[in-house]
Amino acid sequence: MNKNQRQQFFQTLSQHIQNPTTELKYRNEFELLVAVILSAQATDISVNKVTPKLFQAAPTPEKMAALGEEGIIPYIQSIGLYRNKARYIAACCKALVEQFGGYVPNNRRDLESLAGVGRKTANVVLNTAFGEPTIAVDTHIFRVANRTGLATGKTVLAVEQELLKNTPQAFLKDAHHLLILHGRYTCKARKPLCNQCVVKDLCEFDEKIEI
Repeated sequence: MNKNQRQQFFQTLSQHIQNPTTELKYRNEFELLVAVILSAQATDISVNKVTPKLFQAAPTPEKMAALGEEGIIPYIQSIGLYRNKARYIAACCKALVEQFGGYVPNNRRDLESLAGVGRKTANVVLNTAFGEPTIAVDTHIFRVANRTGLATGKTVLAVEQELLKNTPQAFLKDAHHLLILHGRYTCKARKPLCNQCVVKDLCEFDEKIEI
């Protein structure tokens, strides 16, 4: 895609996706951070089923840390990798209390110092909670970017860097969620709904070629 096509691509998506935001349910930065850690290799739907009771029992980093790994497990055991995630969340909350005064840090270095927080999770929190113009490349965004020709790359980092370079400034803040929602509901991995796609005319995907 050239510059004008990328502008049109995002402008069209933004006109059809009225509220580009996460589908994870949260009330503050802390709850978002925990929900994103839980969402690794899990669906937002499955995470949203367990977090209300978890956050009711432990609405702050202090109380979550007090629950500890074994106390967290009963709330999240329907989610894949729940033991690892319980360990990460307990350690993460302990660090939030001891190193950051119980607050979620708003910079990449400190976020990535937390247990269970890698680049993608940090990007989600920075973008969704703090409005930073970052793009967390998950499987949906990786697929959409490569399939459409918006940003091509063989690695997640390569695609992220291309997207940050190629996305028009006006859409950088919302690009993450625009692309995720488009990938989740229209540009699906199997049987993409090309006949319903609002950016089909700008897309380089050939329906006859399997991706």
